[in-house]
Amino acid sequence: MKKIFYVILDGLGDLPLEQLNNKTPLEAALTPNLDRLAQSGNTGIVYPVERGIAPESDVAVISLLGYDAHKYYTGRGPLESYAEGLEVNDGNLALRVNFATAEVEGRTIIDRRVGRSLTTQEASALAEEINSKVMLTEATFEFKNTIGHRGVLVIRGIRNRLSGWITNPDPAYEKEGVFGIALEKFENKILDAVPYKGYEKDSSAIDAARLLNEFTEKSRKVLNEAVINKKRVAEGKLPANLIVSRDAGDRLPKFPPVSENYGINFGSFVEMPVERGIALLTGINIVQVPEKTGNLETDYLGWANLAFEKIADYDGLYIHIKGPDEPAHDGDFAKKKESIEAIDKFFFKNLLEKIDLKDSIVCVTADHSTPCAMKSHSADPVPLLVCGGDIKPDGTMSFSEKTAKLGSLGEILGRDLMPLLIKLVGK
Repeated sequence: MKKIFYVILDGLGDLPLEQLNNKTPLEAALTPNLDRLAQSGNTGIVYPVERGIAPESDVAVISLLGYDAHKYYTGRGPLESYAEGLEVNDGNLALRVNFATAEVEGRTIIDRRVGRSLTTQEASALAEEINSKVMLTEATFEFKNTIGHRGVLVIRGIRNRLSGWITNPDPAYEKEGVFGIALEKFENKILDAVPYKGYEKDSSAIDAARLLNEFTEKSRKVLNEAVINKKRVAEGKLPANLIVSRDAGDRLPKFPPVSENYGINFGSFVEMPVERGIALLTGINIVQVPEKTGNLETDYLGWANLAFEKIADYDGLYIHIKGPDEPAHDGDFAKKKESIEAIDKFFFKNLLEKIDLKDSIVCVTADHSTPCAMKSHSADPVPLLVCGGDIKPDGTMSFSEKTAKLGSLGEILGRDLMPLLIKLVGK
């Protein structure tokens, strides 16, 4: 059976920019290796979840692994909390959170990510203060920082079950049914959680919203007095003095394993807690990757070498590369272009020198578009290429949003991609 290399470039999709002569960062980037793959295979475009949805990474990844997110998704909070080793039982309230910077008083948020300058060490110390100094009425909680400004929170009612059907205090995201949706425009002010529409009289949702608001206020007081934040202010840095939360859930999703669905054994290269949680819950083995050095050549060469080494242990590898997404969220089109070029030059070039495409299927796509002009996820489709094995070229000459729209694969939904790959490898 042919081996599968399923590569997701986080936030790859974009829209034309005047600063790049009306090209997207992908179109403007020098990508001879991705272009070579496109020339040898078929291209198309993917709506990761469905048309009209600007998905968060979690629901997109669930879909790209072949699951119907409408059926299985229970919120990002449970996924990330589980990945970080926190216990999430039915009736616990689990949320994804960010450290943010806010005015000392009032609701205005200055920066939702503390300028991306908060170190994991600083965040760990602040999390320890929150866990030791904040007490909730009629509930216990666990708060844990993950990477940089990111974290997770689990609140457990002492007497009552709590419901995930509450709105987000984080103004940049709203709930649309069970899905978290990134907003293109929003007022940058912290919101009160309230029961979601249709759950206004549900006592478990009322309690969940009240407890989350209590946590937000009490943790804010602790953070405003934290020595680390006072030191950051003295050094001219933004303080991490507010926790913004989103994507509540009250239970873990129950996925049938990928091995049962498709009869294949998958390994995964994942960096972020949410992808790690999805891998664990879908029965995909996590391959331990080296810690990032900050040197793109070193990091991507290392991933390519490891992919070639580890593919022998699996039928396929799911490889999720965060690279393009963060600069896109910052509106830095030049850095996004640079990230794409580095992935092409150091990851794909090295991988292609090692593998035999006749014995492999290589699929490259994205979990969502993150247009630099918007600094957030959008509902735009993402480009797709599939090559290797017995696939005949469809005449595509380069890999980009524009050329992919003309490819022979046409438009497909994310959940239909895995069945296509399984068919191509002959299962």
